Amino acid sequence: MSQGHMESKQPYPVDVVAGKTYYWCACGLSKKQPLCDGTHKDTEFSPVTFTPEKDKTVYLCGCRQSKKAPFCDGTHNSL
Repeated sequence: MSQGHMESKQPYPVDVVAGKTYYWCACGLSKKQPLCDGTHKDTEFSPVTFTPEKDKTVYLCGCRQSKKAPFCDGTHNSL
């Protein structure tokens, strides 16, 4: 599978709630970045789900190149 559209070269800070399931946009085409809005339906991509264990701020990848998707690993710094 290829990498999605690079929506941003910066991560998206998102406040998440423990126990709630989130769907990160892997295709990069969602209008609700960085979360999925279903736009991927005509692509090879599927959203990446995650459920945090505690309330916190996470940094979700905007460049779609992270090896730790959906979370930013700093890859955008080398693009």
